[in-house]
Amino acid sequence: LLQHWSEMPDKKLCLEALSALSGCNVEETTGASQLTSQDFVNIVALREFYKQEGFKELEYPSLGTLSLQDLENQDMYSAPPALTYEPVTSLKPTVKINTQDFFHPQYDYDFTNVKDGDKVFVRGNEKYIRPCGWQRSALRVKGKYDGGDGWLGTGKDAWPVSYHGHNMDGSLGIIITHDGPPDDENPDTRGRGVYSTPDIKMAEKHCKTFKYSGDGKTYKVVLQNRINPQKRKNCQREGVWLVYIPEGSTNVQEKVIIEDSLRPYGLLIKQLL
Repeated sequence: LLQHWSEMPDKKLCLEALSALSGCNVEETTGASQLTSQDFVNIVALREFYKQEGFKELEYPSLGTLSLQDLENQDMYSAPPALTYEPVTSLKPTVKINTQDFFHPQYDYDFTNVKDGDKVFVRGNEKYIRPCGWQRSALRVKGKYDGGDGWLGTGKDAWPVSYHGHNMDGSLGIIITHDGPPDDENPDTRGRGVYSTPDIKMAEKHCKTFKYSGDGKTYKVVLQNRINPQKRKNCQREGVWLVYIPEGSTNVQEKVIIEDSLRPYGLLIKQLL
């Protein structure tokens, strides 16, 4: 049996995990959330994609400009923030979310000590590798999408589960597999777009880590999504899925492609041992 968390995971830890993923300062509010959980997956996916394309910034509606430079992980040869005459915080927009309508504690699960062994789980006709070793804080996504909640279930309309790490991009040397001659829609065999994986272990290798101010310990964070089976492409590297973004897409089109393809439903957190 899955273990329910006895209480909502530390809210502050979840907020800092979202901050680390998105590159924003995420704070709690009692008012309306500025961003939805879908916005977070869009931002995380677009950040990776834009970095892959060589951009330094991402413009996002209601947020403005997001720097794509990893300030926490800057290499030692780059100028320290103090020398660039720009306070670090100014590069990070502040986002306020209402944890009551953002998280869905009823579906939180603690997989920390769960071992699945040879047990097989399926979602959307694909093997579901459960996030054993992680704690999942569920996102409130039921009833938020057109067409009902079938995508989130275990039935025939369910979408497969995919995990979004942090540095999953073209640098993995990924090539899309063609089940025939290259088509006009996708002449480029180097996968241009957003990567995710059904394998939590692969996501963990590419995940974001952050130091939590509450206990000074380091944690890993990964988004648990469902991926639209019609929108993903398989890659030659096993266990990697690509949402293809065609050349010449506008910012708006890129965002729509991601929204049609990836829907988040869990924030996974694991303490670094």
